[in-house]
Amino acid sequence: MWRSLGLALALCLLPGGGTQSQSKSSYCEQPPPWSIGDQNPMQNATGTVTVVALLDASYVCILQASRFEDLRVKLKLEGYSNISYIIVNGPGADARSQYLYLKKHVSDHISVYQQEQHQPDIWSRLKGNKDDILIYDRCGRLAYHLRMPYSFLSFPYVEQAIKIVYCVEKCGNCSL
Repeated sequence: MWRSLGLALALCLLPGGGTQSQSKSSYCEQPPPWSIGDQNPMQNATGTVTVVALLDASYVCILQASRFEDLRVKLKLEGYSNISYIIVNGPGADARSQYLYLKKHVSDHISVYQQEQHQPDIWSRLKGNKDDILIYDRCGRLAYHLRMPYSFLSFPYVEQAIKIVYCVEKCGNCSL
């Protein structure tokens, strides 16, 4: 219990409560609209805590993707259900060429999306970079934007941030 409390406190003490480098305008607000083809991942996830990982199909990101699945299973076993997990692959040609390899390293419970070449960069729209993890509450409001090293899944920060968003209405009342 003390360990979890300490981690929660550490998240709160991060600049911006774990939302380093976020402008005040994006914190606790809906993300800008984005879609991939005819898919609208955020709209499809309404009513769930949503975890969006911005990963490039590189070796380190493949490792992160497999740890993402481990985290999903761990949280489910602890009773945290109704969480949507989304990976948005990088916009570059190298990332696009490795999309299927990335997708192969996660379960069907995690949606992996490939940005289309002639579409606005989703990472830029979300004010994110490679390895960022964004966590949205059930109403779709941004609660945490974790950057490296805090987004590295070997550390407990992402797990604790998900639990906080799941259990506490960090951005106010959500009637969903």
